[in-house]
Amino acid sequence: MNVYSWFRLSKKGSLSQSATTTATSNQNDEEQLYGITEELIDLIKSFTLETFKNFNLQDEQGADDGAESTSGNIQKDLSDWQEKHAVLVLSRAKELSQLRFRLCPRYLKEGQFWRIYFILVKNYVAKYELHAIRMEKLKQIAAENKKKDSNTNGYEVEMLESRKPTHPEPTTSLE
Repeated sequence: MNVYSWFRLSKKGSLSQSATTTATSNQNDEEQLYGITEELIDLIKSFTLETFKNFNLQDEQGADDGAESTSGNIQKDLSDWQEKHAVLVLSRAKELSQLRFRLCPRYLKEGQFWRIYFILVKNYVAKYELHAIRMEKLKQIAAENKKKDSNTNGYEVEMLESRKPTHPEPTTSLE
């Protein structure tokens, strides 16, 4: 092996290492965006089977009323943000994944499990969910403004075109 092949190998290794670092950074950013913090993971580790089994959902009946209705009789219990949070937290906190496996469907329905979970972690994730809602609202406003700007430009062009004379002046030729 000569020096040049070693250089190429080490360069490839550093490229894949930087790609891995970037991917990890993106994953950490996404977890932070969805409120997956060390504090939350520590709280989740304190959950037991009894935490969920003994939770009284009757007091939280308002959560049922807030469920979004989708097509037909199917109800969507979780918002898009909550669904993404659930996927991320299940991949990060194996304890919660194991609890869910042991509880559903024997003791709780899937919707009940997640309703209890989000009630328990409400104080930890509420600010992240609120931030996500605000960011989505800002994106919608920006899209509407962009749409308005593009519509305005169309009117301006139309007005400019309407100012052009419709009948050109007859040209006289001098013969």
